[in-house]
Amino acid sequence: MPLSPTQRLALRRQCHTVLPGFRMPTPAEEFQALAQWCEARGVEHDQYGQGDLIIGFERRIAELLGKPAAVFMPSGVMAQLIAVRIWSERTGLPRFGMHPTSHLQLHEEEAYQALFQLQGVPVGNRLSPLLATDLAAVKQALACLIVELPIREAGGQLPSWDALTVLKAAARERQLPLHLDGARLWESRAYYDRSHAEIVAGFDSVYVSMYKGIGGIAGAVLAGEADFIAEARLWQRRMGGTLVHQSPFIASAAMRLDTRLGQLDACYQRTLSLAEQLGQVAGLRVNPTVPHCNMFHLYFDAPAEAVLEARDRIAASQGCWVVGHVKAAEVPGWSSTELTVGDTLLALPDEQVRSWFTQLLVG
Repeated sequence: MPLSPTQRLALRRQCHTVLPGFRMPTPAEEFQALAQWCEARGVEHDQYGQGDLIIGFERRIAELLGKPAAVFMPSGVMAQLIAVRIWSERTGLPRFGMHPTSHLQLHEEEAYQALFQLQGVPVGNRLSPLLATDLAAVKQALACLIVELPIREAGGQLPSWDALTVLKAAARERQLPLHLDGARLWESRAYYDRSHAEIVAGFDSVYVSMYKGIGGIAGAVLAGEADFIAEARLWQRRMGGTLVHQSPFIASAAMRLDTRLGQLDACYQRTLSLAEQLGQVAGLRVNPTVPHCNMFHLYFDAPAEAVLEARDRIAASQGCWVVGHVKAAEVPGWSSTELTVGDTLLALPDEQVRSWFTQLLVG
């Protein structure tokens, strides 16, 4: 009989090795590290977004992204809703473009429509990155176009550098503001082999996550021109996002920012070798075949529950949590999962990892 969600959570906690993502510290470990980091630097709480810690951190992220200004926000949902609201106000248009698998479309309960009465227009193919030809097919005027780099729902795919450059030029010719959904922008640098600022150049506003790639407790940063960020701060206040103290979130991201950014190139190289190995496992397919970042999707020639039960057996007998969420694929009888390569997989040999994934399919 399959385990319940509660039983599976308990089983995961017992594992000494968790393959997906980066190691997540316990609350006690996180708070202890925060206390030591803050004490060593004499950190004081910010007050409603004012203070040396938050101002310095916002400046640092703005510099990394090559933008004049930035603002820290408690969530990426808030940051991106504010961005599309500002662009719709500036252009006087109640609609914006986005990839069919955009986070705003799939995971936010139509917040852009419910809160701001905006219309989201799907642009491009859900299975591939957004291109200039996709934009050309949209005849109606848009307040802005949201471009996600990389596209999570398509296995972390990125457009080629030339394709991205052409898209930026097409938007510029159309006088269309570009907003970057950079939830995983940090993970994209290794593929392009260019600085974050070079990748972001040509985007009028950009959101980056402080927990997805960096590993902070929570939070996001929205960056752009100074006047854009001034408007964003106003909307942040209106939406209840100017918390009395944001220092725990910022310190959690700031204390590991340099270390995590320094790991991502190695994670990407490890991803390439691992994807090649896993692609040789019978009944397992990698998408994309050659990953574009340190994340890709795996498709199993087996139903989701069968894969999950095999994972649970491996966890109970070998102490390894091989995969996280597994869902039914569109092909009947197939299932899929997302695998992010973090610090754990950096230290494990391909042969061992391949063995665990083989066991998922043979039971």
